[in-house]
Amino acid sequence: MYYEVHGRQVQHIQPLPPSGSYREYLRLIGEKDSSMGVYNEDIKENEAFFSFTKTFLKHGLNVPAILGTEKEKKIYLLQDLGDLTLFSFLTEARKEKGFSSKIIEVYKKVLEKLPEFQIVAGKNIDYSKCYPRDSFDRQSMMWDMNYFKYYFLKLAKIPFDEQLLEDDFHKFADFLLQADSNYFLYRDFQSRNIMLVDGEPYFIDYQGGRKGALQYDVASLLYDAKADIPQIIRNQLLEFYLNELEKYIKFDKEQFRNHYYGYVIIRIMQAMGAYGFRGFYEKKKHFLASIPYAMENLRWIVENVEIPVEVPNLIKVLKEVSNSEKLKKLAPKVNPEKTSALTVSITSFSYKKGIPVDETGNGGGFVFDCRAIHNPGKYDEYKELTGMDLPVQQFLAGEQEMDDFLTGVFMLVDQSVEKYISRGFQNLMVNFGCTGGQHRSVYSAEMLAKHLKSKYPVKIILKHREQEEKK
Repeated sequence: MYYEVHGRQVQHIQPLPPSGSYREYLRLIGEKDSSMGVYNEDIKENEAFFSFTKTFLKHGLNVPAILGTEKEKKIYLLQDLGDLTLFSFLTEARKEKGFSSKIIEVYKKVLEKLPEFQIVAGKNIDYSKCYPRDSFDRQSMMWDMNYFKYYFLKLAKIPFDEQLLEDDFHKFADFLLQADSNYFLYRDFQSRNIMLVDGEPYFIDYQGGRKGALQYDVASLLYDAKADIPQIIRNQLLEFYLNELEKYIKFDKEQFRNHYYGYVIIRIMQAMGAYGFRGFYEKKKHFLASIPYAMENLRWIVENVEIPVEVPNLIKVLKEVSNSEKLKKLAPKVNPEKTSALTVSITSFSYKKGIPVDETGNGGGFVFDCRAIHNPGKYDEYKELTGMDLPVQQFLAGEQEMDDFLTGVFMLVDQSVEKYISRGFQNLMVNFGCTGGQHRSVYSAEMLAKHLKSKYPVKIILKHREQEEKK
């Protein structure tokens, strides 16, 4: 097949690592060209992929061209899009600058394209080719929720009342089905299924697509477990997506949000079912590493979101999962051979009241001056808020000078943290000062704490001195 397409023989065959599916991928490399060979026994799934690809290409969407298929439709040849996924890009990029504006811009490019799949191309999809269902209907939802129940809850030994949980599953499905579902639902719209080619996003693995609600795919992307997008950035990107959506259809944003977190929950349940099946049942340990990230997402939702449907047993189970000490231990350690004894104390303060004193006997540490950064406290709408409040965080996250400032901070502090861990030191202090100890310093301290927590096995003590004194 490669010879028929390129007119040259294959010189090297490179098997790709297995993914979450049973499809097998090979990179076929010739003198000047390479292509991706795919083998999949599931013919109906392949036919769905062929049909969707044809429609997407007609609409000018960035998907891999199908270069050839064999008559049994189990083997096909695809355009080679390279190896750079959105996930691998953000993993490397955040090592240097955290979840920087550079990463956010790429996510915005992705979200700009999502409505073109859902709405524009969605009008011309042949839904009779969908497999295994033509829509994300009640049956699909119950499959996902029972997948979560049997392959995650039972294997993780999370206790639940089977009948009461089943009743809540049905009520939850009733609620989700109230959302408008006449759009193309990509199904697995997440960072490993988005390739970056010359800085532009290309999209793969949509063969599970079907008709469904708009909320599902944006929930899949923003609550992609190991991508670990900061909540403040999730909120910004959701708002960006909703503004893009308005270019295509008229809709009520509040009504959209009303169902959005319900779809976030069912997507996380589906993903955790997959982690349980692949990890607990099939013993593929790398799937287990995603579980603590999904737990953190669930924890935030059950603590901060009240979905408008009474499903107390479902919520109880989700809380049990998010608080499981046994499951938290599945998180990979940065240094598995040695647990760090380092405590990093991070404090925000006002210069008017002096620099915080180090009480550990270590002699102090970093003091960063935030006063050169644009101050949201100058504006009436932010005066009563702090750097822990979402409007202030959104303001500062949009400031390039704050991004540049934190880039330097992360670089300097990371160097010390790594050296302190290697030498067995126990304490490091980092202080952020601004005029009132309310906006810029608080935000900077919060961002550093999140950065260090995600990167190093250290204990974080976070204090906002002036805010705590007000209490």
